[in-house]
Amino acid sequence: MIKTISATDAVRTFSDLLNAIKYRGESFTILRGGKPAATIGPVAGPSGGRTLKELSAFLATLPAIEEKDDFAADLEEIIGNQPALPEASSWE
Repeated sequence: MIKTISATDAVRTFSDLLNAIKYRGESFTILRGGKPAATIGPVAGPSGGRTLKELSAFLATLPAIEEKDDFAADLEEIIGNQPALPEASSWE
């Protein structure tokens, strides 16, 4: 959802505005004279990073562990096939 903010308020709270964009993924339409003048929001693509809200939405799409019958068996196999750790060094 894009929020609106006056140009005057955008100037006065620019640092807070950028923080809301960067850390919460918010977008704003800046009004000048009561009319939309610009829209500002997060950078698109990989260079823009991801928000916690996006992570939450992504995690919700993953299947629950219980839905995969052999998940526990796969973990046991992985653990059982790990190479032995080296002997402790004299640096410890």
